[in-house]
Amino acid sequence: MKFKKYEDTLKALKDSIDTTFAKEKVFLSESLGRILAQDIVSEVDNPQFETASMDGYAIRAEDQELGELKIIDYLPAGSYKGNLVTKGTCVKTFTGSLMSEGSDTLLPIENVEVIGDKIRVIKSVPKGFSSRPIGENYKKGEVLIKKGTKIRYAQIGVMAELGLVQVSVFIKPRVSILATGSEILDFGEQKENISQIRSSNHVTIEAILREFGASTMRLGIAKDDKQKIKESMVEALRNSDILVTTGGVSVGDYDFVKEVLGDMDPQYIVDGAFIKPGRHIKIVKIGYKYIFALPGFPYSSSVGTFLYVLPLIRAMQAGEFDTKIIKAYIDEDYKKRSKYKEFTACNLVLKDGRVTVNLNGKKTGSSAILNNMLDNAALLCVDEETKELKKGDIVEVIAL
Repeated sequence: MKFKKYEDTLKALKDSIDTTFAKEKVFLSESLGRILAQDIVSEVDNPQFETASMDGYAIRAEDQELGELKIIDYLPAGSYKGNLVTKGTCVKTFTGSLMSEGSDTLLPIENVEVIGDKIRVIKSVPKGFSSRPIGENYKKGEVLIKKGTKIRYAQIGVMAELGLVQVSVFIKPRVSILATGSEILDFGEQKENISQIRSSNHVTIEAILREFGASTMRLGIAKDDKQKIKESMVEALRNSDILVTTGGVSVGDYDFVKEVLGDMDPQYIVDGAFIKPGRHIKIVKIGYKYIFALPGFPYSSSVGTFLYVLPLIRAMQAGEFDTKIIKAYIDEDYKKRSKYKEFTACNLVLKDGRVTVNLNGKKTGSSAILNNMLDNAALLCVDEETKELKKGDIVEVIAL
């Protein structure tokens, strides 16, 4: 088998996308974590009128030279009286109140002494002080939140400020996850012999995909039986847009997933990649549905999910097919261990004002070491041609 370069496999996956997901309206209170299917545009200036940002007196700045000003009214927040500030007058104004017509400055209460119906200016302020200008937050017609944005607390707050009750979001991609292998135990299954292991692949992948906006169905474990694996895969495709399998794609006698894929007469998008971990990955398309056949080791399947499945999910929802690659400085020497493009778990750290990576606490060994993904890990990307890195070199990192 001739493995393709990572960049070529990623391009092949991107070029295969010919559909986008439908949209739906949800109530703003239920939109947390969803992906926006529309630009959020302001229909008005905010604030629409000059507004006080603290308690004080609305005045004409030049009148501070008079020393004393007459209080003509009080204006609590949320009220409107149509007051007109003229020479020698002021309006007591509160945080959030509109600035009265004719005023241009808010004189704080601590800067004055109140004497009956007048104030005496103790300390002057510059013109415009604590008066929020029209459109300080945003202007009419301004795009505040772009289509494709994941909705978090700030987005909800801004949309509430705009008065939105419902918002258009992309329908969540439906992803089925199937782990394979007779040595694998599912939740609650008891070991019958010491060679059996508890599966973490399907639950780890499910957690990654749910965090990034997918609707998931965890199908459990399919034992090493070709017919049963095929039945599980066919059934999964009926009910999902994407199927992710783990195990059964290498060259062993019991690696049945690759045989089942061949029987399905699919369109092969990726049939092996020149990467470590995960070089035996297979990505196929049947109609408009995708199957990602990932290796069985926990670290490998997790990395494969970040490298390939997530970019597809982003593209289907927001039209943006991307991997979050950033530049950083490596904080130690690094010797490459294979001829492939390597994706190595590392720590991403802000040190001395710059972004750095190190491998403190990350174990070397097989692709089964899932605990290397703990502690907000990132992936250090090292090209095929690179043999070693020196401390201080600039490297590429995928932030997870």
